[in-house]
Amino acid sequence: MYATLTLPLLKRVPPGAWTALTWLVVALYPALLVGQNGAAAWFNGIAMGGHSGATSRDWNMVSAATLMALAGSVLLARRPLAGLALLTAASVAVSNGWSYGSQFPPLQFLSADIALLVITATRPRRTARIAAAMVIGVLVAHIIMVPGTGTGDAQGAVLLAVIALLIGRSMRQARDHAKELSAQAAARAVTAERLRIARELHDMVAHTIGIVALQAGAARRVIETQPDRARTALAEIETASRETLSGLRRVLGALRRPEPGSDAEPAAADPVPMDPGPGLANVDRLAATTAAAGVQVDVRWSGRRRHLPPEVDMSAFRIIQEAVTNVVRHAETKACQVSIDCQESELFIEVLNRGHRHPQGGTAGSGFGLVGMRERVDLLHGEFSAAPLPEGGFRVAARLPVPEGVR
Repeated sequence: MYATLTLPLLKRVPPGAWTALTWLVVALYPALLVGQNGAAAWFNGIAMGGHSGATSRDWNMVSAATLMALAGSVLLARRPLAGLALLTAASVAVSNGWSYGSQFPPLQFLSADIALLVITATRPRRTARIAAAMVIGVLVAHIIMVPGTGTGDAQGAVLLAVIALLIGRSMRQARDHAKELSAQAAARAVTAERLRIARELHDMVAHTIGIVALQAGAARRVIETQPDRARTALAEIETASRETLSGLRRVLGALRRPEPGSDAEPAAADPVPMDPGPGLANVDRLAATTAAAGVQVDVRWSGRRRHLPPEVDMSAFRIIQEAVTNVVRHAETKACQVSIDCQESELFIEVLNRGHRHPQGGTAGSGFGLVGMRERVDLLHGEFSAAPLPEGGFRVAARLPVPEGVR
């Protein structure tokens, strides 16, 4: 949560602004208090002893350190290590300039700690390791080189640097995790769209090819003896082919359209209107086409026929279409039954045939047709079943929930 709230703020305000503001608060304001007879106790929590006022040397040192800190803040965005080096040097200069003696002001390095946090959170790991070594190394060297340094304050300064390092690392991990989740979501969306298109193309093409194959075979057998039946079969082939071509152009037209907000120029206008796709209103037409291919489809409606959400309506039709296509292509039967039950909260569809062979090529649950039907039902959080009947034949059933908003 901390990283989630902080990173957008760091994006809006340059990191150098935070370090510069911290420097002014931590260094300059106590400097003014030092000029007021030792009130710097507010700054480092210690008594200043006999240091009763700020000398010109003190002010010169603070001025030079402030210029270094501001320069480091400006460089932090473009050259982070150089900016951090200036901030660290300025902190050392001020802590020595005010003659704290054996005491160590832990807050004096707060601007450098913030810079370390920003570098760890936003820069490559190698840069972050160098920055951490720089700050912590300077603090340790200061403790070693200055005799009699207060142990508690020195440990506090090192602890602040370690905390800044850990917070920056946590922010980096949160950002990397968010990127990973975003990439996974994008990959899942692409896969889902690819599967949706594959299902749509399979349902359109498989059904049409099955009908065309049967009609072409019938026309070939009777073209010499019954030319009228041959012409009827060829007309059905032409109609089915044109409808499938229209569907293919609709799908390809949707693929060619650029994403909203993208810079890609739209392709040439598709003369075919982008209709939402077929639905249960096309079941009668499907039955007529299948009957012309030699398989009678008995469509039975129950419940109240009403408007359904487009995704439920199209999925129900595609399931019926695929099940009927499998009956035409694989089952040794001349008839099948389609039941459609429209209830208030769900839609139930069932396709039955009494053939001697399974309409899935002899294996229940195999083939892309059943996989596509199951995927459609799963996407709508429904129930799906497909299995051979004990007395012969095959049954496909699906139960699709209807959202409350359209009931």
